[in-house]
Amino acid sequence: MHTVLAGGVGAARYLSGALEAFDPSTVTAVVNVGDDVVLHGLHISPDLDTCTYTLAGAIDPERGWGLVDESWQAMAELGRYGGDNWFGLGDRDLGTHLFRTARLHAGASLTSITAEITATWGLACRLLPVTNQRVETRVTLADGSEIGFQEYFVRLAHSVEITGVRFAGAATAMVSREALAAIDDADALVIAPSNPIVSIAPLLAIPGVTGAVTARRDRNVAVSPIIGGAALKGPADRMLRELGEESSVVGIARRYRDLAATLVIDEVDADLAPAVEQAGMRAVVMPTIMSRPGVASALATACAEACL
Repeated sequence: MHTVLAGGVGAARYLSGALEAFDPSTVTAVVNVGDDVVLHGLHISPDLDTCTYTLAGAIDPERGWGLVDESWQAMAELGRYGGDNWFGLGDRDLGTHLFRTARLHAGASLTSITAEITATWGLACRLLPVTNQRVETRVTLADGSEIGFQEYFVRLAHSVEITGVRFAGAATAMVSREALAAIDDADALVIAPSNPIVSIAPLLAIPGVTGAVTARRDRNVAVSPIIGGAALKGPADRMLRELGEESSVVGIARRYRDLAATLVIDEVDADLAPAVEQAGMRAVVMPTIMSRPGVASALATACAEACL
């Protein structure tokens, strides 16, 4: 089984390659839920939905989130009333959130609901929320105030300096039985090229997850989300610097060296491979920018081979 610790666009693209490289039924993603938010009474799971829509070939390719050929009449009408519409929800996308919310209210778990959603989209792989309980990523701004991640990321367009991140509810949450088994039973465990602070760290904050990952360190591989000192998408590079870490593949190696034996880095950073190894991880150098056909599947194949 090919298991991926996942969150956001980078993970979704990696998973697309894994589905090309392997039997989709053998691919499982353990997905971050710290980004989840309740808006307008609806439970929204951005990372689960981004992975679902991407793997179903329905993602909006320009935005990297939401559905392609979407319409926005509901949000426009909400704005006309003077309602809060800073978080864009497309008309078709609303159907996903309505279904999820109704099923949660009926007592179904987020794990079972996600399986129902992915089955509707015809996906043969598994997307597993790391926990069925509520965990919320909270961001502390430079002025000392604390806000939810989506307020930081969407409403403020991640344009403000931060001084801290915490995961409310993580300490008392329980890793789902399915997610823990996917980690323990994996032939290859891959830390996707996702934001290490707000996509991967919330997974590891759930009791039992870090222990399960570190217990099999030699069979784990991480893909650096930092290329040439920068993130391809989103604020990961700025967040690392603002929190006192190095925004480079070496900084990623220092963060992940207890979790995985191997770090895959892009050819742009080939000269830093010795420094990555000095930091405690074996370096594999290859193309990692998944914008061209074949790169994602080659990356997934190389990750599986690195775990042997």
